[in-house]
Amino acid sequence: MPLIDVSIARGRAPEQLRALIDALHCAVEQTVGAQSENITVLVREVEPEHWSRANRTVAERTATE
Repeated sequence: MPLIDVSIARGRAPEQLRALIDALHCAVEQTVGAQSENITVLVREVEPEHWSRANRTVAERTATE
């Protein structure tokens, strides 16, 4: 009963998120042989101001690009 929990910065189109869910689901089916009905994918969208790496938020990095 695989549970895939992904965090991603908010801002993707619904179609992109759907494609991500599909790709993750298929990868688990193919690599560990899980049955489709037992796979759960959870996508958490995080506000850019709440996500940082190297002491800079995604929002700060985006603003300077």
